[in-house]
Amino acid sequence: MTRSGRLLDPAEAPGAVGITHRVLSTADALHGLGVRSSDRVLIQGDNSAPYLVTLLALMRLGTSLVPVDHRQTVPADLELSARQAGAGWLLTSGAVADLPGVKTVDYRALPTTDAGAGAGAARGAGADAQLDLSEWFARDDAVILWSSGTTGRPKGVVRSGRAVRGNTLRTIEAMGYGPDDVLAPLLPFSHQYGLSVVLLWWMAGCTLLVTPYQHIGTAVEQAAEYGATAVDAAPVTYHTLLGVLRRRPALRGPLANVRIWGVGGAPLAAPLAREFEETLGRPLLDGYGMTELGNIALATPGDPVHCGRPLPGVRVRVVRDGAEAVPGESGHVEVSSPDLMEGYLLPDGTLDPAPAGEWYATGDLGLLDAGGRLTVLGRDRAVDRMGFTLYPERLERKAEACGRGVKVVAVEDERRGHSLHFVVEDPGGGLPEEWRARIVAHLAEYEWPNTVHVVREFPTRGPGKVDVAALRALLG
Repeated sequence: MTRSGRLLDPAEAPGAVGITHRVLSTADALHGLGVRSSDRVLIQGDNSAPYLVTLLALMRLGTSLVPVDHRQTVPADLELSARQAGAGWLLTSGAVADLPGVKTVDYRALPTTDAGAGAGAARGAGADAQLDLSEWFARDDAVILWSSGTTGRPKGVVRSGRAVRGNTLRTIEAMGYGPDDVLAPLLPFSHQYGLSVVLLWWMAGCTLLVTPYQHIGTAVEQAAEYGATAVDAAPVTYHTLLGVLRRRPALRGPLANVRIWGVGGAPLAAPLAREFEETLGRPLLDGYGMTELGNIALATPGDPVHCGRPLPGVRVRVVRDGAEAVPGESGHVEVSSPDLMEGYLLPDGTLDPAPAGEWYATGDLGLLDAGGRLTVLGRDRAVDRMGFTLYPERLERKAEACGRGVKVVAVEDERRGHSLHFVVEDPGGGLPEEWRARIVAHLAEYEWPNTVHVVREFPTRGPGKVDVAALRALLG
């Protein structure tokens, strides 16, 4: 059994409602259509109360969940995802072309006991209503999430219900979530970060506010109005949020209830962290996680330093030249966690099991301080330049001391090995030579940019990640 959370959806109901009976009746409707626990089901839709109800109903039935982004509407892409995952159903909130061998259902049309009746749903749930998700938690393929696809087509990451449940409980313990919390995630629920917030909402038995996260001004208003205590978002969203607060400073006071400002999904730039704390008087709490492992380390309100310490039961080490690095020394980040994925889906739908061994190589560079707090420096994508081995993402962290977000694009160069193009995100459209002068003050001479470009904003993909391929195309 799990504890029922409460739902706040300003688009649907004026107050917080319980949704247990809505979930149970939706599960009955899906079962009547033929959905069974042996099925894998694609679920596609933007954040809404019906989406959450349908997600939980599928978990109640014990099916394998395959969330797909609501913006993925090309039939060929959906068909490829369905074929690779072996899915026989697509539950969606939008009209799509027929997919061969896949039954398509508009989940908004499913009959439910309360049918979006707002407060009536809370009355119907009853004090002793419970939602049994044990069959879903027992699955080896409880959820298949798609990796970000930085280096090609996204991979299907298969995670067990045991791993998902364990990682959620570790996160609740580390961050101190409880029934009195009101969560206001500014994230799509179809991705790893957003889905993790949905699960901790339900398991912590607190309240979830469904915000129009793509319209940050309205979302911030709602977070203030409904007394949000925890907000999660990608760095790019916090840039926009700060812009809203500059225009509407009166919102700062009502946001004083927020004790957790969580950030993840992309590296946190130091200028953003500084500006946020100066504006709201609370730090952004950085975290480190992967689709393959869930949350790994989290900064907490009591210890808001870097990416924080590893979650209870999770171990992190940094390896350099084949040996464990000393505190403060950078190297390759490895993780030992009971929440490791089962493996990747191969193109033919079979499972490529997770690598055997106690330690999982993340492919990231980082360091641990003397207190065991993790700093992630970026992906291990070394480039050679004039005899030096450089890491573009580490250069980005150093360059961001200039006061703006910076991306470094490495381009193969026959003479130098690689040339480095530094791209500065400046809404004001400053001159490249001005930004170059600020950047080189924080770099060694052999790290200096070959060229500096200025863009008003970085192109993004997924939940706030910079789209490097689009950035390369933009630069030509």
